[in-house]
Amino acid sequence: MRGLDNDEVIDAVGDVLHYLEAEAADKMCCASCGVAEVDEIKLKECNDCDLVRYCSDTCQQDHRPQHELRCKESAAKLRDEILFRQPQSSHFGDCPICFLPL
Repeated sequence: MRGLDNDEVIDAVGDVLHYLEAEAADKMCCASCGVAEVDEIKLKECNDCDLVRYCSDTCQQDHRPQHELRCKESAAKLRDEILFRQPQSSHFGDCPICFLPL
């Protein structure tokens, strides 16, 4: 196995930073038309995945074909996280019958 040289590491870090910047930009402007959120324009998050925001229902409908696959994957992941989240313990201890936190 060979190690990475400095140029490869710099390129990889640059790719990660570009991805993170794109993710942050998705939350600050409309994913369809690119309008930024300002006082008079309030962006609404995608109802299913909360990954992107839209300035109007028309923009959401126009962007749906590009967003659909990513949305389904993210929505499934969020649903699994909520479904399989471990309940928080309480000071009452666990139920002696079902062992769930009280």
